[in-house]
Amino acid sequence: MAKNMPRKTALQELPRMSQDLEGSMLSSDPKTNKRKRRGWVDDMLDAENTPTEPSHQWSPNHKQLCLNPREKENEMVPFVLSRRPRRRKETSPGLSWDQLPDELILRVLLCLPLTHLLRTSLVCKRWRRLAFDESLWHSVDLEGVTNMAAALELLLTTGVRRLRCPRTVIQELQFVDSSHCNVPTETLDAILSRCSALTHLSLESLELSDDILHHLSRNPDMMELNMGGCAGVSAASLGKMLQSFTKLEQLNISWCEFSSDHVKAVVGNLPSSVTDLNLSGYRENLAQEDLEVLVDRCPNIITLDISDSVFLRTTCIPTLEQLLNLKHLSLSRCYQIYAAALGDIGEKFTALRLLDAFGLVPDPRVFSRTYEMKRVAINTRAISAIARPTPVMTDAHAMWDYRCRLRFHY
Repeated sequence: MAKNMPRKTALQELPRMSQDLEGSMLSSDPKTNKRKRRGWVDDMLDAENTPTEPSHQWSPNHKQLCLNPREKENEMVPFVLSRRPRRRKETSPGLSWDQLPDELILRVLLCLPLTHLLRTSLVCKRWRRLAFDESLWHSVDLEGVTNMAAALELLLTTGVRRLRCPRTVIQELQFVDSSHCNVPTETLDAILSRCSALTHLSLESLELSDDILHHLSRNPDMMELNMGGCAGVSAASLGKMLQSFTKLEQLNISWCEFSSDHVKAVVGNLPSSVTDLNLSGYRENLAQEDLEVLVDRCPNIITLDISDSVFLRTTCIPTLEQLLNLKHLSLSRCYQIYAAALGDIGEKFTALRLLDAFGLVPDPRVFSRTYEMKRVAINTRAISAIARPTPVMTDAHAMWDYRCRLRFHY
């Protein structure tokens, strides 16, 4: 009897445990048991993949109804804004550009041409700062570049010292070559009004104004000035400008639309520091009296070009003999100076080495043999190089004996 008691207890508990099971064979109602016996196999198949642990069969708590419509569901829960941690980049075994010092990167950028240097400035902020460092922009060649207002504005902020830009627009610098630029007078006036440290300037074949000369007079360190072929200035403004250039050494003021008053203003206000002067192309406006004033004010002249002055006669040669340091003299197309009067010029001018007399001496070799001028070369320089930034005999991309490191290729 004792052995059968546990079995009877288990059989008595089976109906009570299965009362809540739907479709069970142990149901106490015979009618429902017969009706639900058909879906018993399907229920067993559905329950095959359901968890059997008691903890997995518990249903989650029901969502509480929000009584206040304005109240948010997560009002009691604190809101936290967090950033997902950035994945670390895979480090290469070698050094990265970010680890290199600025000095080393500048040495690398120093070897790049202008176009590549501008591309490196687009990499990042650091490279842009290094690409426009003033040590890389001390000299730039922008020949042939037109409509470069924005580029020049950015270029001038780099502290460029030498800029070669014929036929372009320029601004505040020390070395400026703007020969034959297609620039309005108002624009040139606005640009030169900001310049106060110019030492070498070329304004060849440009239309100027008195305001421009006034702005140029505020550059006391001017050493070389090329104004060949210019027009639009008065004699008074020209004289005041030359008075402020106390350090002027070379002046090219040839073939300008000047009257005799302009020529007198030039020779009467030149500083004694002038060593190279080009006064050619004035035909009837340059007289003997002007040469006398010039020799008196500038006794240290080394190179003098007074070509195409048809009023000068042979009597001007004794006046020029007072220039003891004269090495290069140009008298081309001064038709009232005869070639025979130049036969003993080598003896009178002890320092003379070059004599240009185009139009007066037809055959330089015959002339040299006839007058035994072995020390003086005849007709070797057809074009004057005084104050010109890029003379014919020099490098095409050099400027006042300096070659620009960066050059714009077009």
